[in-house]
Amino acid sequence: MLDKKVKQRIINKFKMHDNDTGSTQVQVAILSEEIKQLADHLKIHKQDHSSRRGLLKKVSERRKLLKYLQKENEEAFKDLAKKLNLKIAKKMVEDEEERQRRDAELMAEQNVEEEEEVVEEVK
Repeated sequence: MLDKKVKQRIINKFKMHDNDTGSTQVQVAILSEEIKQLADHLKIHKQDHSSRRGLLKKVSERRKLLKYLQKENEEAFKDLAKKLNLKIAKKMVEDEEERQRRDAELMAEQNVEEEEEVVEEVK
């Protein structure tokens, strides 16, 4: 659990406007700090399975929020990932680029097939 001062400092650093306490960026930043604290706790207390479960829930929630942010605001996503130095965000960007590359290849193949069909119809 984050202490109030730490949480307020995170909110101040990542807020989008003056009254912002719940934007996606703020939520991801808070979850990231909680994940760091839980990971440190689990390094010491290896058998604490309830904390491990809580950590997995937080990681899952952060991943969902990052996916949403990436879909809604790519620039804010990249900026947040850079500020927080998130490995998962780097992987998500790579996966998205790979998907776009595959989609472009499929579109190119479809265009070639359509052109071949048109050429055959003309003959």
